[in-house]
Amino acid sequence: MDAIEVLKQRRAVRTFEDKPIPKNILEDIIDCGRLAPSGNNVQPWHFVVVTDKDTLKFISEKATYGKFIKDAAACVVVYCDKDNRHHLEDGSAATENIMLAAKAYGISSCWVAGYDRSYENDINERLNVPSNLRMISIIPLGYSQDNPSPRNKKSLSDVLHWEKF
Repeated sequence: MDAIEVLKQRRAVRTFEDKPIPKNILEDIIDCGRLAPSGNNVQPWHFVVVTDKDTLKFISEKATYGKFIKDAAACVVVYCDKDNRHHLEDGSAATENIMLAAKAYGISSCWVAGYDRSYENDINERLNVPSNLRMISIIPLGYSQDNPSPRNKKSLSDVLHWEKF
């Protein structure tokens, strides 16, 4: 899929088919996350890919707005080294790359907040995450027939300013 079309068509999707994502596609999606820009090229990220149904269910029960994660084929939990002063920005860039790469493969996703959330410690413990990492996001992935329209998006004229505000 053309990059501009990927950007314009990507939407948050919360319904998934019961269909696995091939491992090589998941690895390529994560590789795209790995290639995101980072401050000083530090690349402070780590990605935990979860496909185990029990763990997906656990994450869905913990994540406040992620009840649908249990139905995903996989989810990626993005972590960054918390001692890196750009960990939130860098992890967010990697998250966006992952979601766009998934869309290019025809795989739906949704950004579920992970940073500074009450459930971070429970999920970290379940995933055996080292204490030097901070959760940035949880990204459920799966095939879906759901194709939501871009509702409630501000118009370009509402957000674009030339030369000055």
